[in-house]
Amino acid sequence: MSAAHPPVRTTDYHTAGEPFRIVAGGLPPVPGDTVAERCATAIGPGGSGTAPRRGALDDVRRLLVQEPRGHSGMYGGFVVPPDDDGAHFGVLFWHKDGYSTACGHGTMALGVWAVDTGLVTAPHDGDAQVRIDVPSGRVTATVHRAEGRTTGVTFRNVPARVTARKVPVATTFGLAEVDLAHAGACYASVAARDLGLDVSRAALPELVRAGKEIRAALATHPGTWHPGSPLLSGVYGVILYEELPDTPFGPHQRNVTVFGDGQIDRSPCGSGTSARLALLAGDGRLGPGEDLLHESVTGTLFTGRAVLPAGPDGLVTEVHGAAHRTGEHTFTVDPHDVLGTGFAL
Repeated sequence: MSAAHPPVRTTDYHTAGEPFRIVAGGLPPVPGDTVAERCATAIGPGGSGTAPRRGALDDVRRLLVQEPRGHSGMYGGFVVPPDDDGAHFGVLFWHKDGYSTACGHGTMALGVWAVDTGLVTAPHDGDAQVRIDVPSGRVTATVHRAEGRTTGVTFRNVPARVTARKVPVATTFGLAEVDLAHAGACYASVAARDLGLDVSRAALPELVRAGKEIRAALATHPGTWHPGSPLLSGVYGVILYEELPDTPFGPHQRNVTVFGDGQIDRSPCGSGTSARLALLAGDGRLGPGEDLLHESVTGTLFTGRAVLPAGPDGLVTEVHGAAHRTGEHTFTVDPHDVLGTGFAL
């Protein structure tokens, strides 16, 4: 990044503990007529979200996600024009290793941000719908209000569909049987106990190692590919889950989602929750009106449910949680700073 580059201003939120850094202005132009095309431009040739194109936009991403201004678990989004006037805005999601096609926790944070900033008018009491174009399609964040404050947000995802079941994957922990589901991105699900692991903070190094091994092993599996777009193909996240006692309203699970080059989602993972809902519905474990109580490795919660019967494109799901603002920042580059945009450990 040139020292002459203007300051980068962000508004930061967290959704169930997972950070989301929003940049809504001062960005270099990103060629493309749709958000998906802009995402493909940002990633560059090859279509892999872990091999971003170097350029002015990616300089901003690296500035915000790398140390000392960010960290390896940082996540965020660049606000861009929508595909058409049916949405309020579009977004390009990014993380330490590049760009992603879906981000449920980010969509929830963006919905609350849109209401907080007045971009979308919200009632004193009631709901406001924020329509957002993301690389995987159009999603909605319904922001819930009571007595003039936001009390929660519900994310409606693109349809989720199961693409493969019980795929055998050899790991250093033993043989895993992996289920694959697309929910804006492709997620691989595996029961942690089948690998001799539990979903706990103490087990995080082993969970990350298992997640990376599974992701690499599935790189060429046909179930990971999306028929409509190479951009949506390939495993984005590996969900290692464990069963907890059911609630009166439905299943209860705890998970850790490993994405990118071993990053950990601090939330229960919004789009990953949609993938889990599709798998549970396919197993007959999630009936009409039932909820999945989905817990993260940090103990935070999302509640997910199917809102429409499965159709030819998949299962329409909603995920409920809460997002909170954590700060507003202006990031600069000192022309004498030899670290420039920073570093990653």
